[in-house]
Amino acid sequence: MKPSEYLRYDATALADLIRRGEVTSREVTEAAIDRASAVNPRLNAICHPQFAEAMDQDFPAQGPFAGVPLLLKDLAQEQAGHPCTYGSRALLKNVATRDSQFVRRAREAGLVFLGRTATPEFGLKAVTESALWGPSRNPWDTERTPGGSSGGSGAAVAAGIVPMAGANDGGGSIRIPAAYNGLFGLKPSRGRISVGPYAGEAWTGASTDHVVSRTVRDSAAMLDVLSGPASGDPFTIPQPSAPWADLMQQSPGRLKIGVFTSSPYDTEVAPECVAAVEETARTLESLGHDVEYARPEFDGLALARCYLALYFGEVSALVERAKTEFGATDRDFELETRLLGMLGRTMPLPDYVRLRQQWNDFARALGAYFDRFDLYLCPTTGQLPARIGQMDTPAHLKLVARLMLGLKAGKLVHRSGQVDQMALESLARTPFTQLANLTGTPAMSVPLYWTRDGLPVGVQFGAAHGGEDRLLQVAAQLEEANPWFSNYERLEDAF
Repeated sequence: MKPSEYLRYDATALADLIRRGEVTSREVTEAAIDRASAVNPRLNAICHPQFAEAMDQDFPAQGPFAGVPLLLKDLAQEQAGHPCTYGSRALLKNVATRDSQFVRRAREAGLVFLGRTATPEFGLKAVTESALWGPSRNPWDTERTPGGSSGGSGAAVAAGIVPMAGANDGGGSIRIPAAYNGLFGLKPSRGRISVGPYAGEAWTGASTDHVVSRTVRDSAAMLDVLSGPASGDPFTIPQPSAPWADLMQQSPGRLKIGVFTSSPYDTEVAPECVAAVEETARTLESLGHDVEYARPEFDGLALARCYLALYFGEVSALVERAKTEFGATDRDFELETRLLGMLGRTMPLPDYVRLRQQWNDFARALGAYFDRFDLYLCPTTGQLPARIGQMDTPAHLKLVARLMLGLKAGKLVHRSGQVDQMALESLARTPFTQLANLTGTPAMSVPLYWTRDGLPVGVQFGAAHGGEDRLLQVAAQLEEANPWFSNYERLEDAF
């Protein structure tokens, strides 16, 4: 199979070709490796290639994606015998002893693992520029970021290395790279996909695994592959009445969709992001849906505080694990990670618990919104992708951070009110995605708009808990009304 031919198929179509004997899995894998060899030197999307192993990997021939290549994200999605670094020098020795549920189910579906994709350290940023692996680049403009934290996966799929790639989302990390790379990205409901066996809930329930893909049907079919509980999971949610791949093809009926474009944190929103939503709203009306401008009523600053507190707690725990289990030292962590870890260690436990309990406020507010609307529509991101290096911490702030670490001034920072400013600054470019994580509700980014300069702009839809069926149905409607797959042909010529 020629690489140019390989690029014209999504994962579902490739699996069908293999199943009918028109092409072999080995030929498809070779085409994927050829494409990776051609584009990855410029994109730096793959941090841990497994090309030789992929050529010899066994897979069940009856799997729905038998013989189709997949990249895993280097954050969770552990694969037995392979490192999982979380984008950090501190976890270079972290070699999994068993497969995660994501990998086990992907393996059972017949997927062939090409390697792992780059992520920022601990998945903490909306740009993928770790000190360990260096910057990953956006194939639509290699001077820009592919987003984060699933930025390597987003770049790899958009550039055609694989038709879909593993991703996870604790604050937008599926949807942001989908938006920046012109892909479809669905964050499922809390509990829909098991994060076992290494955890019961990832990021206290804020994070979940899935994929970024070029087509809606690939994401729907992968939801069929990945969804469902595993032994020892803390809870289960009802399974759908039919496979997601079948439900996706049904009409959602006439929906009432609430629309908003203003940032919940009152930060600036780029006109291109607003235009993408407005154009999508007009398309929805032409499809027969009722569209009304209305936003959920909740305290945006409180949401930002709660989200940053989650960072503090999770980072401090992961830093301690890396030191205890793998002998990591402070110099193995990036400066910003060390600062977050200190703020986690010095945050009063009652404050952390109170902020975690406040997630309920946002869930109830969003629940009231869904009493009126079937879905919401808003920008996926507040800004276009930053240029490589643009989000680096300025030198004077690095000096301040080093002083705070040296003085062990975490308690002082918490008392000073600086945390509010940190929260708003860290979320200003991506203010729309965290709501779905703290409420555990499903949300998706759909690639429906491109700027005059050829950059993709995603729009986000959200639904009530368990509402993946409506999201996929609307996405399929929009994909049919405004197909985006042919846009990837431009990237074929660019590399």
